Amino acid sequence: MKAYIFQPPYSRDTSLSEEYFNYKLDLLDKCREDADIIVLPEYSDVPCATSTLEETLYYHDKYIDILLERCSETAKRCSAILCVNALSLEESGYRNTTYIYGRDGALLGKYFKKHLPPLELETLALDSDYTFEPSSPYILEIEGLRYAFLTCYDFYFYEAFPNIAKQDVDIIVGCSLQRSDTHSAIEIMCRFLAYNTNAYVLRSSVSFAEDSEICGASMAVDPFGNVLENMKGRFGMFCVEFDPRKKHLKPAGFGNPDAPHHKYIEYGRKPWQYRNGGASVVRFDENMPYPRLCAHRGFSTVAPENTLPALGAAVALGAEEIEFDVWSTSDRVLVSCHDSTLDRVSNGTGKIYDHTYEELLALDFGAKHDERFGGLKITTFEEILRKFSGRVIMNIHVKIWDRKKDDLMIPEIVSLVRKYDAEKHCYFMTTNDEVIRYLKSYAPDIPCCVGWDGNKDKMSMVDRAVALGAYKIQLFKPYFDENTVKAAHEHGILCNVFWADDPDEARKYLEMGIDTILTNDFLAIKNATENTIKKIKEKRK
Repeated sequence: MKAYIFQPPYSRDTSLSEEYFNYKLDLLDKCREDADIIVLPEYSDVPCATSTLEETLYYHDKYIDILLERCSETAKRCSAILCVNALSLEESGYRNTTYIYGRDGALLGKYFKKHLPPLELETLALDSDYTFEPSSPYILEIEGLRYAFLTCYDFYFYEAFPNIAKQDVDIIVGCSLQRSDTHSAIEIMCRFLAYNTNAYVLRSSVSFAEDSEICGASMAVDPFGNVLENMKGRFGMFCVEFDPRKKHLKPAGFGNPDAPHHKYIEYGRKPWQYRNGGASVVRFDENMPYPRLCAHRGFSTVAPENTLPALGAAVALGAEEIEFDVWSTSDRVLVSCHDSTLDRVSNGTGKIYDHTYEELLALDFGAKHDERFGGLKITTFEEILRKFSGRVIMNIHVKIWDRKKDDLMIPEIVSLVRKYDAEKHCYFMTTNDEVIRYLKSYAPDIPCCVGWDGNKDKMSMVDRAVALGAYKIQLFKPYFDENTVKAAHEHGILCNVFWADDPDEARKYLEMGIDTILTNDFLAIKNATENTIKKIKEKRK
C-alpha cells in the first residue's frame, strides 16, 4: 500500500495565504496514480494562522469549494482514498472536520474532532456540543481495512487509545496543525499510538520553516513503533509503502502466546482505577464475586418497573446487578418495558411495537404505580446505558427476541452496548437458541444467558446451555432443583433464578448454590440475605 503524506508551508503572515493554498493544490497534482491513500493537514482551507472567527471564515469561504473539488478529483484520478481536514458547516454550527473521499471521488464520511483546544472553543467558537456526548471511535471499513481518525489535539489523549485499539483498526489517519511541540515529542506520541493500537499511523501537518524544531513532523509509523518517515520541518510530501496486514505480535506476558500489545494490556486492565467515573465504575461481570442479588425490573416495589427511578434506586441501595427488558418501537427505537402490551404499566393500550416512540412519549408510565410518579415517560435502552453503564452489572432481557420479527436489531443493540463501553458489565438473556447462536457469532465477547423456553424437564436448560456454549442459565421456578444447579456448575455454567421475593425462599436458593437471585423486592431480600451472601463469598475466596 502506498501513502502520500503532505507537509505544506505555514505562516503567521496571512498575506501568504494564496501562495500556500496553491502549494497544496500543486501537491495534489503531483500525486501519482500508484497512490492508495493521500493525507492532507488540518485546516487545509485556512492556509495561514488566523486570530478571529471572521478572519478564519474569510479564508474558509474563499477556498473550501476549490479545495474539496480538487481533493475529490485527485482521489478519482489516482484511484486513492483521500483525507483532508477543513471546517464544515453542520446544522449546529461550524465543526473541525476530516473529509474522507473514496477511490471514485465520492465522500465516504466525516470525522469530527473530539478534543477542541481553547483557540477553537473560545476564539473560533466552533460547535462543540457533540464532544460532550459519549461516542464510539469513528471507524470506516474500506476494502477490508479499518480506518480510525484523530485530529491534532486528539493525539494527546492517550486514555482514548485503548478504545481505538478495541476496534481492531489497521490505519489511523491524523490531520494536524500542531504548532508548539518539538518533532521528537510528536514522534514519541505517534510511536506510542501505533504501538498501543497495533495500527499504522499516517500523520500530516504543516511546517513553519524547514530548519524549525517545532511544528511539522508529518510522519508514518508502523505497529512495531518504527518510524518509516519523519519529515521534521521539510516542505513537500513523502511517499511511503507498507503492508497494512503486517501487525506486531508479542508474548502476552512471560511464557504466554503472542498477541497484540493492546490485548495483553486489556487482560489486566482495571478501569475503576483510572477511567473516567473513578470509584463508581464497578468490577467487570467476570470479576464480580457470587452469589448476587439482581433487582428484577429495578427496585420495582418502590418505583415504576423498568424506569430510571426503579433502576437507580436499586443501584443506590447497592445492587450489584439489575435486570430490565427491551422492546423496539415501530420506528426502531429501543425502549424498556416488561410486557409487550401497554395496558398494565401505562395509560395506553395495545402492543409497544405497534407504536412509534413519539406516541409512547405521550403516555404516562408512572401513575399506575403511584400518583406521585405521574407523568413519568417510557425509558429508552440508551438512557439506561448512559446512566448506569459501568456502575452495575446489567442483565438485559431483550424481548424483541421473544417474538417473531424479521429485524431483530441485534446490530443496533450491540452497537449501543459498545458505545457506552458496557461489554464487560452486561450480558444478554433470551429464550431463543437461534438468536444466541447468532449473537455468539456477531458479538462473541458479550456473554449470553439461556432463558426458559417452556420445557419443564429440569435438565433441559443445562443441556441447551452446554450445546450453545452459554455463560449462564436463568432458571424458572419450579422447573429445577439442586441437581440442575450441580449439573450446570459441573459444566462451568452459572445459574440465575427467577425469582424470589420471600426471604426464606431466597435463603433456600443460596443454600442450593444459586449464583444470582432475581427479586422484585430488592431491599427486603438484601437485608434478609446479606449475612448469608457475605459468608458464601468469603468461603469462595
